[in-house]
Amino acid sequence: MSQLELGVHGITLVPQGTGYGLLIGLGVAFCAVILVAIKIQRAYLSEDSGTSEMFMVANRSVGIGLTASAVFSSWMWINETVFAAAMCYRFGLAVPLWWATGLCFQIALMAALGVLAKIRVPYAHTSLEIIKMRYGRIGHVVFIVLNLTNNVFGCASMILTGSQLIYGISGMHFVAATVLIPLGVVLYTAVGGLKATFLTDYIHTTVALVLIMYFTLSILTHEAIGGLGGLYDKVVATAAENYIPGNFEGSLLTMKSKDAIIWGLILKFGNLALVVMDTAFWQKSFASEVSATVPGYNLAAIAIFGIPWGLGTVIGLAARAIHNTPIFPSYPAPFTSAEVNAGLVMPYTVKALIGDQGIVAFFVLLFMALTSTVSSSMIAVSSILSFDVYKNYINPKASDKRLLRVSHLAVVGHAIFITGVSLALNYGGADMTWIGYFRPILSCPGIIPLALTLCWSGQTRLAAILSPVLGFFTGLAIWLGTAKALYGTINLQTTEAGLPALYGACGSFFSPALYSVLISTYKPYKFDWREFLRIELADEFRIDPDSESSAERSEESSISDEKKDLSAKNDEKHPAPPKPVYLTGEVQTSSSEEVTKVSSHNAKLATGDTEKNSPKATVSPRNSPAAIPLDQIQHPFSEETLKELRKWYRIAWAFFIFIVLVTFVAWPMPLYRDYIFTKPFFSGWTTVAIAWQFFSFLAVAVYPLYDGRHEIAKGTRGVWKAARGYFGKSSSA
Repeated sequence: MSQLELGVHGITLVPQGTGYGLLIGLGVAFCAVILVAIKIQRAYLSEDSGTSEMFMVANRSVGIGLTASAVFSSWMWINETVFAAAMCYRFGLAVPLWWATGLCFQIALMAALGVLAKIRVPYAHTSLEIIKMRYGRIGHVVFIVLNLTNNVFGCASMILTGSQLIYGISGMHFVAATVLIPLGVVLYTAVGGLKATFLTDYIHTTVALVLIMYFTLSILTHEAIGGLGGLYDKVVATAAENYIPGNFEGSLLTMKSKDAIIWGLILKFGNLALVVMDTAFWQKSFASEVSATVPGYNLAAIAIFGIPWGLGTVIGLAARAIHNTPIFPSYPAPFTSAEVNAGLVMPYTVKALIGDQGIVAFFVLLFMALTSTVSSSMIAVSSILSFDVYKNYINPKASDKRLLRVSHLAVVGHAIFITGVSLALNYGGADMTWIGYFRPILSCPGIIPLALTLCWSGQTRLAAILSPVLGFFTGLAIWLGTAKALYGTINLQTTEAGLPALYGACGSFFSPALYSVLISTYKPYKFDWREFLRIELADEFRIDPDSESSAERSEESSISDEKKDLSAKNDEKHPAPPKPVYLTGEVQTSSSEEVTKVSSHNAKLATGDTEKNSPKATVSPRNSPAAIPLDQIQHPFSEETLKELRKWYRIAWAFFIFIVLVTFVAWPMPLYRDYIFTKPFFSGWTTVAIAWQFFSFLAVAVYPLYDGRHEIAKGTRGVWKAARGYFGKSSSA
C-alpha cells in the first residue's frame, strides 16, 4: 500500500489550527492536572512519586475502583471506537460483537495470573523480574525482547493510526501529529509515574465514556436516522447497494459473516498478546491492593464489552444508511475503501449528523484514546529499561534515586523511539490491518511460557528460552507459507489476508505449549516456588551487601522504610506485605522441640502454607541471598492473607471460564446461521448494547469516586485548609 493511500485526506472537517490547538492544549492541560494531583498526594496523602516503588507500582495501594478504571483506560484503544465503526461498515453488525468478545477474556485471564503472582511473587515490580528469578539471564533477555517488541508495535500502531486520522480530518501533517501525540504524555508520565497514569486514566475514561454515549445517542436520535426502528428500516432499504460478499444473503444484519469471524479470531489472539505480554497490565496488578486485583480487573473486563458493541453498531450501520445521501461529507463522490481503511467512517458520520461541535468532540475522544495507550506503554517500557535492564546489567547497586532518574530518562527515550518507529511504519507502507495481523505472530509465542512460569513448576529453563523462539518461527513459517500457497506470492496484500494471518497466529500461540512440554522432558526438574521470595532479599543485598548499619542502608535506599511506612498507613485497610525474612543460623533455640517446630513450619512452606506466628530473625545480608537455604525463607504474607488470595484465585479462574464459554460459545455461535435480524430483535440487541455503555460509565467512572471517597475527602480538606490559610482566613471563619 502506498503512502498516498495511507495518508488519506479527503474532506477537511476541522481547521489545522484547531487541530494543533487541541493536541497541544489538551496535553498541557493534562500535565497541569497531574502536577497539581502529585502535589496534593505528597502534601496530604503521604504518597511520594519520588520513589521507585511509588513510580513503578504505586506502593501497591490502589483500590478496586481505580484499578478497574486504569485497566479499562489502558484497554480502551482507538480501535474499539474509531475502527469498530469502520469494521462494522465493512462487514456488518457481527464485527462489533466479535470485537467486544475479543476484549474481555484477556482481562479476566490477567486477573487470575495477577493474583497468582501476588501469592508466589509478592514483591515483583515487573513480569520480567519473575522470569529472571526462575530462568536466569538468557531467559530474561528473551522475554525482554518479546515484551519490548509487543509494546513498541502496539504503541506505534496506535500513534500511526491516530496521526493518519488527524491528518485525514484536519490536514495536519502526520509527522507533526506523530510528534505531538506523545509529547504531553511524556511530561505527566515522567513526573508522576504509575500513580499519575492511574489518575489520568480515570480522567481519560470518564471523558471518553461521556463522549461515546453522546455520539451513540445523538446519531441514533437524529432525524436522518430516526431511532432504532428508523436505522433498521434504512439499512434494509439500502440492502442492494450495501451488499457484503461473504455474509448471509450479503446482509449487514446477520451474524453469519465469514470475514467477520476470521477477523474476530485474529483479534482475539492479538489482544491476548497485548495484555499478557504487556508489562503495564502486570504492573497495574502489582499496584493494586490484595483484595482489589480480581474484582478490579473483572469489573473492567465486563465494562469494556459495551464500547465497541454499542458504538460500532450504531455508527457503522448509520454510515451505511447515509453514505450515499447529500448530508454525507464525501457526497457526491463515492466513499472509497481507502477512506474506510483510514478510519474515516466515524468522523464523517459525526460531521454529517452532529456537525462541527461533534468533530471537536471526536478530536477530544481521539486524544483520550491515544494518550491512555501511550502513557501505559511508557510506564511499562521505562520499568523494563530501568529495573530489568539498568539495575540488572548496568548498575546492580543503583540507589532508589538513581533508579527513578533512569526511569524518567527511559520515558523520554521511549517517546522519541516510538515516534521514530511510527514514522518508519508510515513511510514503509504498513497499515493498521497488516500490523494487526503481524503482531499476534510476533507476540503470541511468549504467552503460554510466561503463564507456565507461574502455573507449572515443571517448565525447565531450556523450555522457557527455546519455546517462544521456536513458536515465533513456526507461526512466521505458517503465515508466509499459507499466503504463498493460497495466493501464489508473498507481499503486503497477501500477508494481510485473513486466513494466512489466522493460521499463523494459531501456530504462534499453540506451538510453544507443545515445545515447552517436549523440551521439559529433557532433564526435567521441579521448581520450588519459594525461590521467588528471594526477589526482595536480592534487592536488599544489591543495595548493601556488606553492612548491617541501618543508617548506611537508609542512605543507600529508602525502599525498606517506604514499605514499612506503607504497611503502617494501610494497616486498617489492606496492608502491604511485610518483608520476607529468612531464619539465620544465629537464631538460638532453647530445645530440640523448638527446632522441630521450625522444621515443621518449613515443611508447610513447601506446600504453600504459612504459619501466622512463625519465629522470625533479623535479616543479615552479609551472604548472598542465593546462598540462603530455602527452608530458612519465610513467606511475607500471613496465612489469613494467603487464604484470601487463594479464594480470589479460584474466583478469578471460575470467572475466566464463565466469560470464555459465554462470549465464545453460548452467545455468538447460535447466531452464526442463516438468519437476518428482525426489527424487534435488532432493536433489543442495540438497546442492550447502549445500556451496557451506561453500565460501563457507572463501573469505571462513578464507582471509583465512591471507592476512593476517603482519600478524596482527605485531599479536599487539605487543599481547603491550605487555601484558607493562603487567603488569610482563620480556621474558625
